[in-house]
Amino acid sequence: MTRTRHLNSDGTPRYTNRLARETSPYLRQHAHNPVDWYAWGPEAFAAARSLGRPVHLSVGYSACHWCHVMAEESFEDEATAQLLNGQFINIKVDREERPDVDRIYQIAQQLLTRRSGGWPLTMFLSPDDQRPFFGGTYFPREQRYGMPSFGHVLARVAEYYRDHREELRAQGDSLVRVLDELVPPAAGTDEALTAAPIAAARRDLADGFDREYGGFGGAPKFPHPNALERLLRDWHASSAGDAPDLQALFMATLTLRRMGEGGLNDQLGGGFCRYSVDRFWMIPHFEKMLYDNGGLLAVYAQAAIATGDPFYGRIAAATADWALREMRSPQGAFYSSLDADSEGHEGRFYVWDVGEVRELLPAAQFAPFAARFGLDREANFEGHWHLHAWRPLDEIARELDRTEAQVQDDIDAAGRTLLAARDARVRPGRDDKVLVSWNALLIRGLAIAARALGRGDWADAAAQALGFIRRSMWRDGRLLATALGDEAHLAAYLDDYAYLLDAILELQQVRVRSDELRFAGELAQVLLERFQDVKDGGFFFTADDHEQLIHRSKVFADDATPAGNAVAALALQRLGHLLGRPEWLAAAERTVRAGWRGIEQRPQGHVAMLAALEELLEPPQIIIVRGAPAQVEEWRGQLARLYAPRRLVLPVPNDLEDLPAALAEKPGHPQAVAYVCSGSTCGPPVTSLAQLIVSLRPA
Repeated sequence: MTRTRHLNSDGTPRYTNRLARETSPYLRQHAHNPVDWYAWGPEAFAAARSLGRPVHLSVGYSACHWCHVMAEESFEDEATAQLLNGQFINIKVDREERPDVDRIYQIAQQLLTRRSGGWPLTMFLSPDDQRPFFGGTYFPREQRYGMPSFGHVLARVAEYYRDHREELRAQGDSLVRVLDELVPPAAGTDEALTAAPIAAARRDLADGFDREYGGFGGAPKFPHPNALERLLRDWHASSAGDAPDLQALFMATLTLRRMGEGGLNDQLGGGFCRYSVDRFWMIPHFEKMLYDNGGLLAVYAQAAIATGDPFYGRIAAATADWALREMRSPQGAFYSSLDADSEGHEGRFYVWDVGEVRELLPAAQFAPFAARFGLDREANFEGHWHLHAWRPLDEIARELDRTEAQVQDDIDAAGRTLLAARDARVRPGRDDKVLVSWNALLIRGLAIAARALGRGDWADAAAQALGFIRRSMWRDGRLLATALGDEAHLAAYLDDYAYLLDAILELQQVRVRSDELRFAGELAQVLLERFQDVKDGGFFFTADDHEQLIHRSKVFADDATPAGNAVAALALQRLGHLLGRPEWLAAAERTVRAGWRGIEQRPQGHVAMLAALEELLEPPQIIIVRGAPAQVEEWRGQLARLYAPRRLVLPVPNDLEDLPAALAEKPGHPQAVAYVCSGSTCGPPVTSLAQLIVSLRPA
């Protein structure tokens, strides 16, 4: 976290800028820089126009290591600040609060420089129209890494802006045209959609698969929970046939095991870091993001019921427990991220010295713990040890003449001791803002894990987070994107609405709440009325009354999180079938058609869209269980033991009031019954749980 190093004699900051008024913890980290920062908004651009200066835009986020490096080197440096303040108007943006701004200028940077993007993002804009004319990512204060110094860049950019304004205006016009042309045309209503991209994505994933360590591609290696869910769905879709796709199951489960045993996963406290710097999942980039952990919680829980292997359930439980212990606000929502750094060093909070561990543990625990996590090997991170499972439990048990259960018990006890000791260290900084979209991903993960592993407390935690969003971030029929404490602001984006709609549907499969279903319907209506591209299909990232930027983006490909269009299409299909709303089904199909060209051309980059395509081609199976509460819960619990990614099970007890009409018309009985529906078409009530389970097709 950026530290203030310019202090008055009484210890107060020498500099204070406008960011001190912001709610973003990341922006507040820069409130005492000598740089005269503005937040994104009309005040900054008005000042730039008045002074005739270009805008220096810096985009980052709280857990970003290189953002902190650039802040320490340049934004805390008085000489660099003098250059910035004298020739630019400087705008700092939290990319987590303003993904609309970040998304546009990331793409623009790649178009202008022909290089990949990232954070910190450094862009220079014309003050008249916000169009970028030069950019990059991290620039060092001194020339190194083959990059010019930041001061040199500033001087050249200011000079170029003075001398080439007309040329830059023409370049900006061209750039905006390219941005507008990035989305290919939609598939026509007469064009047949097929499952071919699903098979192509399966082949692409196999081509990039690391058969030894799992995952896809080389270093750096990211967890990609959406791709792992896709592989589990591929396997399950084939499991009832003559040739089940065991390779898909192998790719998913090997990756989950290697990640769960590796340093990407916090072996003491749970929770996954953002990515591994190596192909072995050993040394991570140590920041922990809520969105990664929401997706990984879901897929580990799914793997637990798909395979019956308790390992995956253990990892899911550790991930959920981490989120509840370290990321939960007093109001029940979840914070955004943990920094990679503490005490100015990346990973310092997590790594160990062997002598320290030996002093903390009895010999009977140290021996299996050291063998399991490599403390008997050379240090693996800057002279220290980051915990990574090296040897299997059965091998260690044989060597120590113990049972596997005894070895596991000793390792677990050692882990609790070390976690308590680690908790006394200086902790990484935490970004305490609440984002609707990332909370929705964790709510979804908690709901799936609650069903799979029988943990009602996780469902309760998910419901409390949803309750906070409804109380504090739903105003006048619209969502707000971000909150700090009880102070919420900024108009929400497509991802906020789509992810939350999907999460509510997952939570209904633990227990149905009429008010939550109504809320889901309200979210769906806002999507259609405010975000839908009526002409070409799909949904824009921003609402029709959002602040006007240089481009209104519409994205179908996944990035670190699933594409909002994909999640919207899937959730609208499911909710449309469940509640009998043909207009939602039509909007979902139009979304798939709008993204079809990209899905065909690069299916592996659209794995979330493939789930929507799959359920468009063959509607999901929906089971509505009615009856006395105890029996309904028994049936729900039994059905939850079956891995069925294309099935929704809604437990609706007879005493539940104020149901939507489509559910109310399926009457309850003294004894439990189930209505089995394929999309919107339902059969007669099934009166026996055994008969129901036997009759279920793969879903």
